[in-house]
Amino acid sequence: MFAAQPLYAPLLASLADSLEDAGAPPHHQLLNDLAAARGIRSGGGAPIRFVVPGNSGMPYEERTYWLGEVATRPGNWHDAFNALIWLTYPLTKAALNNRHHCALSRALSEQRSDGNTGRGPLRDALTQFDECGVAVVSTRLDWWDDIRAHRWQKVFWTQRAEVQRDLKVFVFGHASLDLLRTPHIGLCGKALFVHIDETWLTQPAAAQLADVDRRMAQRFSGDLCAYSRPRDFHPLPLLGIPGVTPDNAFPAYYEDTRQFRPLRCVTAEPVS
Repeated sequence: MFAAQPLYAPLLASLADSLEDAGAPPHHQLLNDLAAARGIRSGGGAPIRFVVPGNSGMPYEERTYWLGEVATRPGNWHDAFNALIWLTYPLTKAALNNRHHCALSRALSEQRSDGNTGRGPLRDALTQFDECGVAVVSTRLDWWDDIRAHRWQKVFWTQRAEVQRDLKVFVFGHASLDLLRTPHIGLCGKALFVHIDETWLTQPAAAQLADVDRRMAQRFSGDLCAYSRPRDFHPLPLLGIPGVTPDNAFPAYYEDTRQFRPLRCVTAEPVS
């Protein structure tokens, strides 16, 4: 399963020896052994452990932040991919966990008289990236402009050979990874861009992965969080990435507007 899907390559680069048997999700013991060996910690500094869900009395993110306990259903690929992302991108997961904690603490301190704190756009954005996030990594800023402008055929077909060589996609969202097991038309990630130089592309895969983790974590750290609303991310049709599916080996594939939607222009209403 893992070797057959190019978007799983970062997981293999990080966990190849542990993902040989893809017939079932990894067991808790294996996941916890790997987390302990790597010294992975939550946003609050607690050692990460993958545990069977139970009534802890704490919200999911707070339980992770304070106790390091990540609720993980046995035999469940969605939760297993979440655990694998902790092992592969530990800095980014910790940064998101810390940001969730800070946002929740702020919401509780500003609780309205009706008792409704609400999630707010920041927590929605953090959850969206956690579930569906993607890092687009390239030397070419113009390709990111093409993606933001929904010029899908240009970036994925007209410049296909160059994109395959000089652009990399790192899927962070564990829900997206789960859906890639049996992908459906319209599968879309929520992307941010990481600009690199040409020498970066010559680094070993493990070094590239660690650098992407570090850079993504920086984006979600500190008071100047770059992504405070869901719309701050850009849609990326995952099945359009060259090589992800044999179907996209033909130019007509990119004419399907169910997946490759044109950019919607919003016209401002005249001011009276």
